Amino acid sequence: MAGKIENEFGQISIGESVIEEYAGHAALDCFGIVGMAAISMRDGLAKLLKGNSVSKGVEVQMDENGELIISFHIIVAYGVSIQTVVNNLISTVKYQVEDYTNMKVKAINVYVEGVRVID
Repeated sequence: MAGKIENEFGQISIGESVIEEYAGHAALDCFGIVGMAAISMRDGLAKLLKGNSVSKGVEVQMDENGELIISFHIIVAYGVSIQTVVNNLISTVKYQVEDYTNMKVKAINVYVEGVRVID
């Protein structure tokens, strides 16, 4: 379901894939985030996503009131406080997505799928 915004000129429709892509890039800008993760159904391992596939680690849903629920599957850097990284991710993404789309973010769920050492 796409997000809809109405103004005096008409209606704007924003697809969930657009919001996923934007939220994924906003998350990657946060300190301590190594990348998005994709879970392999075959072996249950988290795989680091790079480049154009960052949106595969992000899921956007819209509730009945048109508010966004965003879920992230991330890999964090070794040696950083996971709680601090996640709190930063939530506040950054919430602000940027609401500013970009003019839609309310109801909730952000974060699933830490792995830890990586950064070279």
